[in-house]
This record gives sequence, structure tokens and C-alpha cells, in this order.
Amino acid sequence: MVHSERTASFKKAEKYSMEPSSANDGGKLQAEASAAAVAEQEPSGEGQETALFPPTFSVSEIKNKQRRHFMFMKLKQEKRKEKIANKKRLKKERKALGDKAPPKPVPKTIENQRVYDETTVDPTDEEVTFDESTDEFASYFNRQSVPKILITTSDRPRGRCVKFTEQLSSIIPNSHVYYRRGLPLKKIIPQCIARDFTDLMIINEDRKVPNGLVLTHLPDGPTAHFKMSSVRLRKEIKRKGKAPTEHQPEVILNNFTTRLGHSIGRMFASLFSHDPQFTGRQVATFHNQRDYIFFRFHRYIFKSDKKVGMQELGPRFTLKLRSLQKGTFDSKFGEYEWIHKRHEMDANRRKFHL
Repeated sequence: MVHSERTASFKKAEKYSMEPSSANDGGKLQAEASAAAVAEQEPSGEGQETALFPPTFSVSEIKNKQRRHFMFMKLKQEKRKEKIANKKRLKKERKALGDKAPPKPVPKTIENQRVYDETTVDPTDEEVTFDESTDEFASYFNRQSVPKILITTSDRPRGRCVKFTEQLSSIIPNSHVYYRRGLPLKKIIPQCIARDFTDLMIINEDRKVPNGLVLTHLPDGPTAHFKMSSVRLRKEIKRKGKAPTEHQPEVILNNFTTRLGHSIGRMFASLFSHDPQFTGRQVATFHNQRDYIFFRFHRYIFKSDKKVGMQELGPRFTLKLRSLQKGTFDSKFGEYEWIHKRHEMDANRRKFHL
């Protein structure tokens, strides 16, 4: 009984499959006509490849997720192949043209599209040279004073801030760490001047994390307030080198181009000794990029006559200038040279101040 029912259903299905419907015939004829129209529009050629997708095709129209992902990867692969082929073609053309080849296009970045600042410093300008010879840092650059730095913290610092302060003092020569013990800065500054300190550095913290740095040049200022972020101690840096030695490090200052940036760069330079000891192979770098100052401390290693390696020693951190004040620290009656006003100054992403 079961066998006879299966045989009957199979014959019925075979009957329906052999009888073409008018709707299917219409669909087939329409598909053949559209294919013929596309074939007429496309130019015939032996070496020319047919288009992978129709001009109006969109991968997002595919409902099946796996099929959509497959087609997207296939389309991406075709675009990559086309890009590589264009690069090879342009390279071959440039090689054939030789010296007559057009210059390579420079990619647009925020840095090279920067809005011109009128206060950009020209090192050969006589006015800039005169200002440098009479500013607060002239005694340091004229070798009339030796850097001596006092590093302190906010009241009751926690473990991470204490470790960061100690590691910072190990890379700045002739620096001394003293804890606040509740003393206000107005009492600390006269004591520093009496003991011949040239700079005062205060590390602030919030919720056990260092988040601010106040740097005062003594005895006449100026005072800079920075926001600190991305602090990494030595143990948190991968592939770090051994602890830094007592050699005087070299100092590298990058991209401090405006008058304000020039003052900040001179302030950082006055923290270190005039004469670095090159045998120590240690470098302190202050790199300014988009008004963010990145600090790194490295040791370079000579692997051979032509190869040089680098080891980061730590710590590392990032600074963002908040204000620059004339004279020593005075939060109430101090005269500010520059204050960062975020809503006014950050409206244009291509305008920088350092």
C-alpha cells in the first residue's frame, strides 16, 4: 500500500515537472532578453573581462547573511586587485618617463593642511633672538645657572602617583622629591628660591591616577599648567630596557613652532643639563603633535656599524597645555599669557597653538 502511494506521487510530480507553465516561460524569456541586451551593450573583446556585478548592484540588497558576506569579500578582493594593478601601471609609467615624471601626490593630513599661525617662529628673526636673550630662561641658555628641580605632589599621594614621581626624578638630573605635607605652594616657592632651585614641578592626581602637572620656572616664572594622561610606569611598558643610568640624557624637542610653543619648549629644555653625556646613550623626547606633547625616554643601542636599535625605558605620558601664567604660581591674582578655551579654540580641527 505504501509503495503504491509513493509511486503515484512520484508520477504526479514528474507530470507537473514536464508541463512548463506560462509564467515560467515568461520569466525565462524576460531573463534571456535582458541578458541579450546586456551583451549588446558590452563591447566584445578577447582579453577584456566581464563585469563582476551589474552597475546598480548593491551588496546590502542580498538578504542571506552568509551570501552577503561572501559577495562583499569578493567585491573587496576585486577592488584590491584593481588598486594593485593601477599602482603597478603608474610605477611602470614613472619608470618610463624618468626625470620627466610628474611629482608624487602628497596625501592630505591634518598636519600639512594646518591653518597658518601668524606667531610662527623664524629662528633667524632678530626680534625672536632679542626676546630669547632677555626672557626668563636666558640665564639657563647663557650657562649662568645649573638646573635644580624640586618635584612634589598633591596632598596625601597614593601609590601610583608616588611611583610615577620617583621614576620621573630618576630621568631628570639633579632633581629632588619632597612631599607636600599640607604646605601651600605660596610657602613652598620662597623656600625653593632660597635653596637655589630653578624649577618646581607639582604632580596632581585624581582617584589614584596622575592627571595634572604644574611647572614653575624660578624665580621669575612663567608657570605652565598641563593636563596629564596616558601615564605608563616602567613595569607597564612591553619590551622595556633596564633602569636608566645616572648619565645626563640628550633632549629632543619636536614641532614647537609658534611663539607659545617656543616658550614651552624652552621651559622643558631648562629642566636638563647643558652638556649631555653621550656615553649613556639616553634620550628624552618631547614630541608635539596636534598640541599634544608626548614624552618618551629611550636608550639607543648600536647593533652594528649601520644598524641602531632603541629601547624604551619609561615612564611615558602625554601632556596638554591648559594655561601659561606670568610669574610664579598665583591662582587668584596671576596674569595669564594664554588660556585654553576649548569651545572657542577647538572649533577648527586644523588650527594648532603650539
